[in-house]
Amino acid sequence: MKKIAKNSAAAEKTSLYGNVSQQFNKAADLMELDSSIRKILGSTMNEVVVNFPVKMDDGKLEIFTGYRVQHNNAQGPFKGGLRFHPSVEIDEVRALASWMTWKGAIVGIPFGGGKGGVQFDPSKYSKTELERITRRFTFALGDTIGPEYDIPAPDVNTTPQIMAWILDTYLSTRPPHEANRSIHVVTGKPVESGGSLGRNKATGQGVVFMIEEWAKDRDINLGSMSYMVQGFGNVGSWASRLMEAHGSKLVAVEDATGAIANPDGIDASELVKYVESTGGVAGFKSAEVVSHDGFMTTKADIFIPAALENQITGETAPMLNVKLVAEGANGPTNPEGDAVLEERGIDLIPDILCNSGGVVVSYFEWLQNKRSESWELEEVDEKLHKKMVNAFGRVRDTAEENRTDWRTAAYIVALRRLERVYLDRGIYP
Repeated sequence: MKKIAKNSAAAEKTSLYGNVSQQFNKAADLMELDSSIRKILGSTMNEVVVNFPVKMDDGKLEIFTGYRVQHNNAQGPFKGGLRFHPSVEIDEVRALASWMTWKGAIVGIPFGGGKGGVQFDPSKYSKTELERITRRFTFALGDTIGPEYDIPAPDVNTTPQIMAWILDTYLSTRPPHEANRSIHVVTGKPVESGGSLGRNKATGQGVVFMIEEWAKDRDINLGSMSYMVQGFGNVGSWASRLMEAHGSKLVAVEDATGAIANPDGIDASELVKYVESTGGVAGFKSAEVVSHDGFMTTKADIFIPAALENQITGETAPMLNVKLVAEGANGPTNPEGDAVLEERGIDLIPDILCNSGGVVVSYFEWLQNKRSESWELEEVDEKLHKKMVNAFGRVRDTAEENRTDWRTAAYIVALRRLERVYLDRGIYP
């Protein structure tokens, strides 16, 4: 295990973390953030890389590289997902960890920001290999994670099953009389292993709660609206089903396997079943194949990007034919894309507000584990709705007060809260 130098080339180039820095600095300038606090929040606290060996099914050994970045814990324990993906690298994880800090502050939960992952394609490994990779990564992290220090959760290509393996591995390293006090070391677990009802749909549910509030503000009936979704994993599929319940029409979907469209509507529930059996939207019979450009130019009222970062850019933002972008993914729009959306009058609900439902329900799961409680789904949904609606109102009011865009307003909400924490507590020594 080793610390990573923060002045590496990855931090200096224009990149995902560079996008975060631009967004942060824009908000900090506008609100005149305290200069000392700006220095603290503009940097990560801890960055860890681990290289660990895993034996494959054929007996051969492979070396994997994993990361955990802890951005800030002024509000509480570091909190954030783990992703398994070939593109995972330190610059990306820094950005994701930073966003987690802002999310916790915006929705008002006592968590800081962290993120991590392993650089590999899990689809190329067997289930037994995936389990060994997960357990060995957990062991390699050691006390980098902990139930009152840093709490991982699912992210891209990680599941409740993977969280259960992390939990079991971590508990096996604890003294027996302490193990049951550490169940909240991860969230997003299977319900039977201490997970919360509603966690699986929480991020998609939060996205839809935000779209509902946007529609109420503009006196729009969602039953008359069409929508398109990029990414049909956990977030995209749940958002699609929950939008469908409003009577909204799903007209196009894109994922790693391709893009499909049907102006008459795609049955989201049927598409979920199809993707579960085939692994992607390609080949779905009730829609036509379209190109990526064809997908991006689809006429719809709402676009829910729920895939990876940097999808809406200075090149692709002009293609969009929508009224609202509701960011289900982290960082789907870069600063150049933001400028185009604003110039074209397309509304935006930014990621650090829109997709924060996942961390809110992760907090609820963490609380339930600490208290040895189990909440009913209705209670989870009600508490989530209240948190999200309150956060939406704070961001909307801040945008109006500062006459700025919603992304900058969301950052200001987060930075004001964190600034207050530091001004109250001071800096040791």
